[in-house]
Amino acid sequence: MIASLSGIVKVIRPGSIVVEVGGIGLLVNVSPRISATQIVGTVVSLQTVMVVREDALTLYGFETYAARELFELLQTVTGIGPKVAQSALTIYETPELVSAIKNQQTDLLEKIPGLGKKGAQRVVLELHEKVNDFDSGEISLASSWRDQILSALLGLGFTARESQERIDLVAAQDNEAAHKPISDLLRAALSSGAPR
Repeated sequence: MIASLSGIVKVIRPGSIVVEVGGIGLLVNVSPRISATQIVGTVVSLQTVMVVREDALTLYGFETYAARELFELLQTVTGIGPKVAQSALTIYETPELVSAIKNQQTDLLEKIPGLGKKGAQRVVLELHEKVNDFDSGEISLASSWRDQILSALLGLGFTARESQERIDLVAAQDNEAAHKPISDLLRAALSSGAPR
């Protein structure tokens, strides 16, 4: 399974992007919010989930581990597939969605396309207890941004030392780095330091 990828954006569409990784173009389904922030020719780093069906292999991309984890958690609910789970993460940011489930706000969940009233009630019923643990896990997920950027920079040919220096510069310039999208942090790391 493909758990994450870093590569050059080749094509952008409202709900997907094509990312070239090692000479292979991978079609990744992303939220319109993610595709709108991409620029052809720049490097993107995404957390991914591959959904295997009888007739297709579909790759879904997310900016954070937390979003990917929530995408997978939503699909454990009866009747929710990847399209509805992605719709949920398109309409709401990860913390908002976790909060709506935790606080049993079915009226907010009903706004998710393809979910409806009964679906919203099922989400609350089946995930209410599980998202209580999700909040505490989000802190450790956010702290792993350094590892994700390091992996991406090494994959792009930077040495371990160069990569670490660039990551340290990003951390020094931005106290909120752990809460920023990985793609923004990677762009900052690539633009920091001496030109290669």
